[in-house]
Amino acid sequence: MTDGLDPQTRQKKAAAEQAVEWVESGTTVGLGTGSTAIWAIRAIGAALAEGRLRDVVCIPTSEVSAAAARELGIPLVTFEDRPVVDVTIDGADEVDPALDLIKGYGGALLREKAVAQATRREVIVVDASKPSALLGTRCHVPVEVIRFAARTERDFLEALGARVVLRPDGVGPFVTDEGNWILDADFGPIDDVPRLAARLQERAGIVEHGLFVGLTADVLIAGTDGVEHRQRPGA
Repeated sequence: MTDGLDPQTRQKKAAAEQAVEWVESGTTVGLGTGSTAIWAIRAIGAALAEGRLRDVVCIPTSEVSAAAARELGIPLVTFEDRPVVDVTIDGADEVDPALDLIKGYGGALLREKAVAQATRREVIVVDASKPSALLGTRCHVPVEVIRFAARTERDFLEALGARVVLRPDGVGPFVTDEGNWILDADFGPIDDVPRLAARLQERAGIVEHGLFVGLTADVLIAGTDGVEHRQRPGA
């Protein structure tokens, strides 16, 4: 191969480009965030430039993805313009057999979930290291909190049994696009994901959490033998 990509990145690129096949002309597309989603953004930009797609507009899930889209000439809109998204292509940090996810290692979990909840078909692209039998086996859960309540929400998460770290960024805490902080909560393997998600959702100081439950329609898993497609029943 002469593309200069390592095997894992090449697999992500192939899966992301396959996901873009769900994008049709005249639709609204959610642009995910991260090292896998960027390949989908580039593929959409190329398809628009070459005329294979027309009249596509996109809603980005982060300022980073928005900047990448603008560089490629991809038209961007907001929910004020298009309140319903036809398809979103995004990555994930961990995927379980029910196609529930942990997301947020890139810090964009709040906007990612807002876009996912407004999306008719959420397509997740991952490499073969991301599936696991139980969420939390290989990943902590990012929890976005308002700064005012960071200490009390940390205490709450620790009371639930998590080891908690305030996410750093250089000399201070990491700040999300919405101006919040992220607590990385390591619960270990999670036996009841919906129950934990509900507990986290009850807290006023928790803006959002990285458990994505019941939102995914399709998962494309890139591996050495190609791309495996898993679909939620009824999706």
